[in-house]
Amino acid sequence: MIITKLLYFTFMNVNKNINYLSLKIWLLTIYVLVSLIVFVGGFTRLTESGLSITVWEVFKGILPPLNIDEWNVYFNLYKQIPEYKVLNSGMTLSEFKTIFYWEYGHRLIARLIGLICIIPLLYFTFVYKDFFKIFKKYYLLFFLTLIQGIIGWYMVKSGLDKNLDVSHFRLSIHLSLALIILSFSFLFFLELSNIKKYSFKIPKKLINLILFFLVIQIILGAFLAGLNGGLIYNTWPDMSGSFFPNDSIFNDYLSLSSFSDPSIVQFFHRTTAYILLIFVILLNIYFYKYKLNLTEILIFDLSIFIQIFLGIVTLLNGVEIKYASLHQIGSIFVLSSFLFIYFKNCKS
Repeated sequence: MIITKLLYFTFMNVNKNINYLSLKIWLLTIYVLVSLIVFVGGFTRLTESGLSITVWEVFKGILPPLNIDEWNVYFNLYKQIPEYKVLNSGMTLSEFKTIFYWEYGHRLIARLIGLICIIPLLYFTFVYKDFFKIFKKYYLLFFLTLIQGIIGWYMVKSGLDKNLDVSHFRLSIHLSLALIILSFSFLFFLELSNIKKYSFKIPKKLINLILFFLVIQIILGAFLAGLNGGLIYNTWPDMSGSFFPNDSIFNDYLSLSSFSDPSIVQFFHRTTAYILLIFVILLNIYFYKYKLNLTEILIFDLSIFIQIFLGIVTLLNGVEIKYASLHQIGSIFVLSSFLFIYFKNCKS
């Protein structure tokens, strides 16, 4: 009876005019939830909790273990992987529950994002007139979210057989895709917000270079996290008394294997930050010269400097969880504040 009434209420309103406010709320909700899952995902990794659930149960895994027998099933599965045998041998069930709940929370938010993507999208498709025709690109959010779930398990699987950690390459893909979903939801939101574009267009090459180096920096950050590269060379601005890491030679930098060397990846991550800072200074010059909205560039500048500060503090403190988690969430503020500028610089 309830389902019948719900269907009637839904389909009696077919071909309604599009409610743009509902679309904006939906897109903003996706943005907020993806931001949350990036934070929780980073905390899960920093607490070494990501491999605590060794199976992928799309529906059964919605509820956590409800009794001691169910807890022992998950705990015994965890005891079979290298991480437990090498690093956590002797862990108690109580200790296991702590890391389990971090990964469980991460997966629960992922399921919620999937539902938030598909259910309102189906509603909009069936109820709003010409929705599919006008907003085809919105379906990309759902498909990317679906792929993200698969990649998440693909990443976890890399740490279950022989390795103590997940593949840093798969980790970077997982994080990058999350930020792509976040970026699309934010840009789609801005499109519906009637935001006035800049009267003077900043050179496209400069804007694209900043975006390029932001993406590279995020990927390098994921590599560094996956390789535990922040636990070495805990000095700044030097790397233990040198500009270059002292355990590498020039030829090492020219090989693809350099992206699996924590010392070199840390060097790349530092250097990319300096390059990015130079382009940000050039961007500031354009804003001041052509009297564009200074509030927007100041917000972006602030996000950049806070992020650099957090990166340095994280490094100097040996990747202490509170600093490292703030550094990871800081990447979202940097990316979002730049995307706002990027959007306003695009053609109307």
